[in-house]
Amino acid sequence: MPTPHEAEKQHIGPEEADQPPSMSSHDAAPPAPPRRNPCCLCWCCCCSCSWNEERRRAWRASRDSRLQPLPSCEACTAPSPEEVQSWARSFDKLMHSPAGRSVFREFLRTEYSEENMLFWLACEELKAEANQHVVDEKARLIYEDYVSILSPKEVSLDSRVREGINKKMQEPSAHTFDDAQLQIYTLMHRDSYPRFLSSPAYRALLLRGGSPSSSEA
Repeated sequence: MPTPHEAEKQHIGPEEADQPPSMSSHDAAPPAPPRRNPCCLCWCCCCSCSWNEERRRAWRASRDSRLQPLPSCEACTAPSPEEVQSWARSFDKLMHSPAGRSVFREFLRTEYSEENMLFWLACEELKAEANQHVVDEKARLIYEDYVSILSPKEVSLDSRVREGINKKMQEPSAHTFDDAQLQIYTLMHRDSYPRFLSSPAYRALLLRGGSPSSSEA
């Protein structure tokens, strides 16, 4: 009659008795350490890692301090009556006048399209930059703030321009957004500018054009 030990061996089987105990799926291997998100260093800045979050907060705090509150036209150098009238003749004159940009930007804010002016200004600032390291950083921030589909301030660009930007962002330059800037400039010219000329804000400036607000007396 087999002993209890022999009976246990017969129950297990000779092959199984010599095998180490099998591991379940839960005990198979320790979990692998979390892999680093490969997008943390990518140009699209799409991840939410702490490095990007800190950089976003610092940039937005700096940007908000520059943009708010928006100075009124009266706080800027007062434009002459001739300058105010020239804005109606040429959108280019309006956009190249600091006082004109201020008034037009205030108008765009009332139409919830201020991001168009902010994007245009950011592109102008980028084109004036010569330091490549600064260009790289500013280009990434412009992409994140105005081109990324995740941004609440995304500007309206067609697929051709977007595709071009995505390619250029692999090696950003001061002219990465030239096509996009032109497209937004054209959009403001055709869409917002005519309404601005009919707005109460611009009409009020025309009416005050003859008042003693300039250096001429």
